[in-house]
Amino acid sequence: MTDTTSTGPTRRALLAAFAATAIAAAPTGAGAFGILRGAGDIRRLRMYSGRTGESIDILYWIDGAYVPEALQAINHFMRDQRNNRAARMDTRTLDIMAAAHRLMEVSEPYTLLSGYRSPETNALLRRQSRGVARDSLHMRGQAADLRLRSRSAGQMARAALACAAGGVGRYARSNFVHMDCGPVRSWNG
Repeated sequence: MTDTTSTGPTRRALLAAFAATAIAAAPTGAGAFGILRGAGDIRRLRMYSGRTGESIDILYWIDGAYVPEALQAINHFMRDQRNNRAARMDTRTLDIMAAAHRLMEVSEPYTLLSGYRSPETNALLRRQSRGVARDSLHMRGQAADLRLRSRSAGQMARAALACAAGGVGRYARSNFVHMDCGPVRSWNG
């Protein structure tokens, strides 16, 4: 909501100016996926990529609306790091990631292992592992593989499952969790 009588910048304009930078901590607390859907809330994602060394700490939802500049920054961050191609990440997946992170009450950023995957990268990974789906939701920008040092794959999976909003794969041996906005289901990899 924009106040047209104000001479100062709006909250949205300030966010746009600082979209790719670290932002002050958002309020935390236990809550289910539905809490993220409340009016006037904020949604935040914190991630690190070991492959590129990049980090992102960004508010992508403010006052009931997604922030386009923040979503663009997230799309770039979650790009296919093998060929530097980006795609639009599904906001439902981002919401699941943010809700699970909030439920775990951690300040540590996710380590992003895989976000968007191009068809070529997905085919390469399928040749290397039987655990990669032929029609992976990663290729549609609808999935992410994530890790937290301070939480086990089981803890992360339980938080994502509590959202009841998509698919959750627990890969205990590799200590990561797959989260997607597809049908609600779960599996162990």
